[in-house]
Amino acid sequence: MNDRQIVRLEQVRKELTVKNGGEEVITTILPGISFEVERGEFTAITGPSGSGKTTLLYLMGGLDKPNSGKVILDGEEISAMTEEQLAGMRNAKLGFVYQFHFLLPEFTAVENVMMPMLARGRWSVARARKRATELLSQLDLSDKVHNKPNQLSGGQQQRVAIARALANHPMVLLADEPTGNLDSKSAEVIYKLFAELNEETGQTIVVVTHDEHFASETKRILHILDGQLDSDRKLR
Repeated sequence: MNDRQIVRLEQVRKELTVKNGGEEVITTILPGISFEVERGEFTAITGPSGSGKTTLLYLMGGLDKPNSGKVILDGEEISAMTEEQLAGMRNAKLGFVYQFHFLLPEFTAVENVMMPMLARGRWSVARARKRATELLSQLDLSDKVHNKPNQLSGGQQQRVAIARALANHPMVLLADEPTGNLDSKSAEVIYKLFAELNEETGQTIVVVTHDEHFASETKRILHILDGQLDSDRKLR
């Protein structure tokens, strides 16, 4: 793994075992996929429904483990880590954004963004609040820091979720259909936000999306078909 690579997959295979009438049926989701993501890349993973995109993202983020092959993040094989090691790695090195924001409804925007920092135990409450407030300000939410999720629009909720994902200075930001629940105007805000993050801070971003317009705003598109890498295009 060279110094520029931040994520590498080596012949990653993922199978799903389900019971059907008392018999176990094995379905292969990823038959053996390999690729690398370099530091500072803004990459989209595209493909039809059921092609294995989200499974792939979860493997990259240590939220799932392959049946065989290796997933390497920042020089460490995360596919060989224990659950406790994975939890620490995710909190320290990764940020996650999902299709649904998963904000805690009883807490304000700033409190939601503070959560990952306080979970790590390395931030004081005052320092965590300061960073959370700064992140929300950067995402044009300075007037919403004390609002609870039900007082925010869908686009605002997703921006709070992005601020939360960035709280611990992640090496890689992983996003699973982050505009899937948004109207076109709110989605456009998210497109621009990700592009600015990548351009201005060098944030490494990998995003799973069905949205062709969103994919076209990235710098590289990995197209997945039947669990395999169908094409790999550099856009800029």
